[in-house]
Amino acid sequence: MRRLTRAEAGAGDASPVRVVHLGLGAFFRAHQAWYTHRANTADPTGEPAGIVAFTGRRPDAARPLADQDGLYHLLVRDRDGDRTELVTSLSGAYDGADAKRRDGALADPAVSTVTLTITEAGYLRAADGAPDLADPRLAGDLERLRAGDSAVSTAPGRLLAGLAARRAADAGPLAVVPCDNLVDNGATVARVLTGVAEAVDDGLAAWVRANVSFVSTTVDRITPATTPGDREVIASLSGFADQAPVVTEPFTEWVLAGDFPAGRPAWEHAGARFVDDVRPFEQRKLWLLNGAHSLLAYAGPTRGHETVAEAIADPVCRGWVDAWWDAAARHLALDAADIAKYRDDLVERFANPRIRHALAQIAMDGSQKLPIRVLPVLTRERADGVLPEGGVVALAGWLAHLRDGTRVRDPRGEELLGLADGPVDDVVPRVLAVLDPALADDAELLAGVREKLTELAR
Repeated sequence: MRRLTRAEAGAGDASPVRVVHLGLGAFFRAHQAWYTHRANTADPTGEPAGIVAFTGRRPDAARPLADQDGLYHLLVRDRDGDRTELVTSLSGAYDGADAKRRDGALADPAVSTVTLTITEAGYLRAADGAPDLADPRLAGDLERLRAGDSAVSTAPGRLLAGLAARRAADAGPLAVVPCDNLVDNGATVARVLTGVAEAVDDGLAAWVRANVSFVSTTVDRITPATTPGDREVIASLSGFADQAPVVTEPFTEWVLAGDFPAGRPAWEHAGARFVDDVRPFEQRKLWLLNGAHSLLAYAGPTRGHETVAEAIADPVCRGWVDAWWDAAARHLALDAADIAKYRDDLVERFANPRIRHALAQIAMDGSQKLPIRVLPVLTRERADGVLPEGGVVALAGWLAHLRDGTRVRDPRGEELLGLADGPVDDVVPRVLAVLDPALADDAELLAGVREKLTELAR
């Protein structure tokens, strides 16, 4: 079996670095890196864009990619079988704690764009959306940044340290492109980053406002965890012993709105859409896809399911999802035909038997995800006097998940496990108040969630 290197694969030299990415994970490699790869190959006469990527919480993710010269395969799975695609856009993969290399990359005037996939929890926001400056991790980074030390650990701290280096190098403007499931993610990240900058140095904050644009995006591509069996399939199909492959589905979507003051890769050649306002597409994705995912992740295991495909094949779970989609569709500012097609596509994607999308993987960080995936629809329905079945199931399922306690991975996990322990009548209002205090005052909603939680527990 051949070792995957640029020489062995005939991939040519790494492309000059034009993009920095923070959050080196599977989704980035199936999505942003793939779009850049396809953009590079779509116009062989143009100047290719290489990406240098830095890890977040798992520094070990960079090692196999570095050993493979940044190369890796996508294993694209649909009902008709598997195919592999070699992705060549990654020009470097490094530990995010390597401050010298990270700051050097962000200070390079050839770099025009920074993309981010650090999860909703990684932005360390307070309840009002501002940076949580009281968080010990962020507070520690602030002390180091004020002292001119860029050996910081949080994603906002690392990005700001790099931007400070760019300012010092007079390297010009650039665009920050968050690709996480946050409402109006460009403006959201702008508020976090400028808030941290203000806490460090007013001059740096002013420079960020004048030189950094924040692009809002909607992203979509299912990327389940890669298994040893997946690696064997890739080795059989490609002939390479790939230590860093990614499994994904055929479907992909990227919608962007914002300015790129220093240019960008030609992602539209790979199918990306540039629009004036991403919000309708963002809501469609967050409410229909992500909302249904969260519903299944929490309620599906109560019926013995471990994957999305298993859950959506269960008529009871499918009924819950359809009810949720009916409720969400009433509040989407998109054409009915567009919504109907998107729902049909989702059913096909969810039911894909060759994509093993674990419910436990989706269930992570529920306290961060439910407020943007479920509550917007729930609150609109309640304002209209409707108690939406799908929303009730999602909340009751989350409570069942917390009360089980064996698979809870959440930044507020310890607090939530304590709140979820006790009689159902007491637990429901105090846990839902964590998501939104107003929920604890909605007697009809509380009664519905209590009844559904008791039903799920049986």
